[in-house]
Amino acid sequence: MPPKSPSPARGLGFAFIGFALFAMHDALIKYLGASYSVFQIIFFAMLFAFIPMATIMLVDKAQANFRPRHPYLVVARATLGIISMSGAFYAFTTLPLTEVYGLLFSTPLLITAFSVPLLGEVVRAQRWGAVLVGLVGVLIVLRPGLTEISLGHIAALVAACASALTSIVLRKIGGEERSAVLILYTMLASMLVTGVLMPQDYQPVDLPHLALLAGIGFLSVVAQFCSISAYRHAPAAVIAPMQYSQIIWAAIFGAIFFMEQPDIFVAIGSMIVIASGGFVVWRESRVNVSKRTPVLGSSSNRFDTGPSPEVKRRD
Repeated sequence: MPPKSPSPARGLGFAFIGFALFAMHDALIKYLGASYSVFQIIFFAMLFAFIPMATIMLVDKAQANFRPRHPYLVVARATLGIISMSGAFYAFTTLPLTEVYGLLFSTPLLITAFSVPLLGEVVRAQRWGAVLVGLVGVLIVLRPGLTEISLGHIAALVAACASALTSIVLRKIGGEERSAVLILYTMLASMLVTGVLMPQDYQPVDLPHLALLAGIGFLSVVAQFCSISAYRHAPAAVIAPMQYSQIIWAAIFGAIFFMEQPDIFVAIGSMIVIASGGFVVWRESRVNVSKRTPVLGSSSNRFDTGPSPEVKRRD
């Protein structure tokens, strides 16, 4: 059968479902964080995600060997992925969901800033202005001097920085490394590192919680494939802003399951960050504005493992 023609509506549908699943994934992390350490959650989540991912990779006859072409950059990507996951997971366990998203959504702005020294990207005044405005939004969320900046806030910012640097590494690798290599090495490294760190605070896992940990891994895999499908059916400029829909789900899940009510500062700051990030995406989507489009060139700005730096649309 011939491949289906690209459809922006279908792409938006996949994106909406994928980011909703990611939000459910994050809500489960928050819930389990009350009982288990971050390293234990990451280990089991990656373990349960690795099983279906490895099966898909092994049955895909189109895949060649799993030897990386840029081993140092692949290791760097895996290391940054572990840092980003650990920071984000910890932030979810200690802060309201909407507050964490308000900080993590600064990732596209950080990608833009990092792309200048690391990629040689030319960023003009409009995008620099969006970056500065977005950072003001981050400060509004943090409210330094008015409220205490906790370790959770720092962890979320570290996660955003590490995620942005991950995207920069992916752009440097370009299309030379396959998705299977990037995902596989990050998952294996995550299980190895967290498996070493986990015994320090290990807690026995009962059967219901084991099912929820499996759910985190399952949701991660399904959400990633929804994201890949979204980018195949619609332009990145259409799909990328959909990541901000996660804050809507975060507000719903936070209110229903964790009795969270985001204050006005978090709401205003998050909206500023989202508007700034959306402007960056719009600017990069315009012809002759940017040659490399570091934000749009990264098919996922999530803090966890994601697809390759570029997902080619099917014609």
